[in-house]
Amino acid sequence: MLKTFHVRTDHHDQMIDVTSQVQDWVREEGVKDGVVIVSSMHTTAGLTVNENADPDVKTDMLRRFREVYPWDHAEDKHAEGNTAAHMKTSTVGHAQTLIVEDGRLVLGTWQGLYFCEFDGPRSRKFVAKVL
Repeated sequence: MLKTFHVRTDHHDQMIDVTSQVQDWVREEGVKDGVVIVSSMHTTAGLTVNENADPDVKTDMLRRFREVYPWDHAEDKHAEGNTAAHMKTSTVGHAQTLIVEDGRLVLGTWQGLYFCEFDGPRSRKFVAKVL
């Protein structure tokens, strides 16, 4: 079973908690035990697992990404001008693998799954596959 999820981003860079969307789908599909692979369908947007209790974590991460990968760099050659977004996506990765046990995603107390936009705002999608 493969599911496509749609995300509308409204900022140039942002992290959107998509944990409940994936968890709801796992429940709807009746998955009891297994693995869910979640993958971004973009080269300038990725997925990561990180803290979902304190919103300052997202703010700090996005700020740090901007510091490490500035948008304008005199030596970038990519014609679209979004090399920084590609670098950020390569850093967080395009996919995550999550364990499912007893119908629930296995995540730590403070963990959530985030869709990471690095070149928005845009209409985006990611897919999930249960094994």
